[in-house]
Amino acid sequence: MTLKLTEFAPTTGPLAGLKVIELGQLIAGPFAAKTLGDFGADVIKIEPPRTGDPLRQWRLLKDGTSVWWQVQSRNKRSLVLDLKEPQAQDIVRQLVKQADVLIENFRPGAMEGWGLGPHELQTLNPQLIMLRISGYGQTGPYRDKPGFGVVAEAMSGLRHLTAEPGRVPVRVGVSIGDTLASLHGVIGILMALHEQQKSGQGQVIDVALYEAVFNCMESLLPEYGEFGVVREAAGSALPGIAPSNAYRCADGGYALIAGNGDSIFKRLMACMGRHDLGTDPALADNAGRVKRITEIDEAIGQWTAQLSVSEVLKALDAAAVPAGRIYTVADIAADPHYQARGMLAKVHMDDGSDLLVPGIVPKLSRTPGNHRRNAPTLGQDTDAVLREVGLTPTQIQALKDKGIVA
Repeated sequence: MTLKLTEFAPTTGPLAGLKVIELGQLIAGPFAAKTLGDFGADVIKIEPPRTGDPLRQWRLLKDGTSVWWQVQSRNKRSLVLDLKEPQAQDIVRQLVKQADVLIENFRPGAMEGWGLGPHELQTLNPQLIMLRISGYGQTGPYRDKPGFGVVAEAMSGLRHLTAEPGRVPVRVGVSIGDTLASLHGVIGILMALHEQQKSGQGQVIDVALYEAVFNCMESLLPEYGEFGVVREAAGSALPGIAPSNAYRCADGGYALIAGNGDSIFKRLMACMGRHDLGTDPALADNAGRVKRITEIDEAIGQWTAQLSVSEVLKALDAAAVPAGRIYTVADIAADPHYQARGMLAKVHMDDGSDLLVPGIVPKLSRTPGNHRRNAPTLGQDTDAVLREVGLTPTQIQALKDKGIVA
């Protein structure tokens, strides 16, 4: 049975007591805040009046709101402020005095233009940790250019590799640049919090989308610097690591087979009945196999072409060779391992329906993350948050009448 996260919603977590202000929108900043919120942080999401975060309207909608929103903004509170207004900026300053972390992903200079730059905010709260995510970072000749994750993926070198040789490079299919930047930001926040325990001081974390992706590009740069090698697209293969590829099967599907460990390769060849290759001294290590990868791939492809994907995977599981099929989301939703690991979660929506959402990652043994509350409606928590910083009902209503809050 699918885990219902709302049935296990403790009021504590490893980040309980941490107060986070989220000023970003769409993906990079909000994903970082979502990750902190999943583990107990009190996340106050500041949104513009009328429309709120554009993600509310992205992709498929249920009752007028994106189902993606229900994942990206769970465990958050929504405060509507018009940041162009000085009184709204003053409210942010009041919140900062009580906050531990502020997250923003506007273009560099936007926060400074509102009088909310690091100097101003850390003067109010020297312990404040400020995560700033942008396309190109807060410095450098490209800092003022608009940058989205797809551009960062291209600039980092990733897009050049995601293609079949000689064909148009394709995108990964999700906003991987934004998500990688978010995760780097979360790592930076946790490191800054750890250091803060010793120094008592906050700091600014500057994450550039392209740098976050570039940080995951493995040997790309040293291979170029040392050998002048420009790695090219290789389709489903893993260049320089052999064998590791997708192989077509008799039913038209593909089996992904990673037989690149020395002992694993021998087991793979034995499973295929190709002892001649498995015992060949020239193929005993990766360097030798890379030289003959065309021959090896052809041998594996000939074997898989005689069997269905399921038959291939059954044989390779028995031989302890890493292999798998290419999952669609329908495969994911039906998979017993996803189920057993709590990765297929249902949350109870305000209208009484259940929504299938991803479970929480990573899994902590003593203080796991939890779904404490559903994603907020626009401005759902405005009054409560403003009362927390000392505003009276009369003052709140006056701000609403001016359109500064909602």
